[in-house]
Amino acid sequence: MKAIEITHPGAPDVLQLCERPMPALKPGEVLIKVHAAGVNRPDVLQRTGNYPVPAGASDLPGLEVAGEIVDGDLAGTSFKKGDMVCALVQGGGYAEYCAAPVEQCLPLPKGLSAIEAASLPETFFTVWSNVFDRVHLSGAETLLVQGGTSGIGVTAIQLAKALGHRVFATAGSDEKCRSCEALGAERGINYRTEDFAEVVKAATGGKGVDVILDMVGGDYVSRELRCLADDGRLVLIALLGGAKASADLGQILRRRLTITGSTLRPRPVAFKAQIAARLREHVWPLLESGKIKPVIYQTFPLEQAAQAHALMEASTHVGKIMLKVV
Repeated sequence: MKAIEITHPGAPDVLQLCERPMPALKPGEVLIKVHAAGVNRPDVLQRTGNYPVPAGASDLPGLEVAGEIVDGDLAGTSFKKGDMVCALVQGGGYAEYCAAPVEQCLPLPKGLSAIEAASLPETFFTVWSNVFDRVHLSGAETLLVQGGTSGIGVTAIQLAKALGHRVFATAGSDEKCRSCEALGAERGINYRTEDFAEVVKAATGGKGVDVILDMVGGDYVSRELRCLADDGRLVLIALLGGAKASADLGQILRRRLTITGSTLRPRPVAFKAQIAARLREHVWPLLESGKIKPVIYQTFPLEQAAQAHALMEASTHVGKIMLKVV
């Protein structure tokens, strides 16, 4: 099969088209003929040598795909050969064929193309797991999304809004802030020209937000604690701004704040299967009704994966960058 491999750690041009053997399936896995794959920030980190591949995972980049089941272990499942699915995978998505745990597969939401469906797994699994399962955003609580125009950001804004929450989001330009608002954010905050903590406090009558979804870390953390409401929760999913932070621990004690975080890729299949079940129950109906829509910024053919990574690193996009395989 044709695939894109990382020839050595480095710039986007280290991504090269190659020929690889077909994936060998493990028990509980299916073989997907890939129609489309998503490009995500962890792919970039892997390409630069900053995200080790989990033991047993493919060294090929790509954490989400959509396509046709052509083989595999389908016993006891609702799937059959020929079904179109999207799937979260540990690697191997930048290829014509990809192995996926069947429990991490979901049917294509009705009305969505393969490109649109392939944009869903990585961000929806991540947002649901962290915002709703880990820190339990619920009721009338409010959410601040850092990086509102990223793939994670556009997912978090739309999902929280669709479930009845007030949402605020940061972005790096006024134009991107307007994009966040068009997706459902009450207020887009330009982090280059505004203090997000002050804006959030003003917009919430001094209370602050209940939950913050952060992929920055670093010096954001101290400011995030300032704009959390009492009993607020900060959940970290990446550390683009650095792994070290200083924080006023007294605030955590006095106001019962929580700082937590997680990475999804190394978690076991059983854990991800639970998320898949919740997405199918709670989120797929929202996608099929059009209350939530995939946000696709640009699609590249598989052989132009390097250009897709260059666009990702330029950070000019709003939403998902995709690879078309078939």
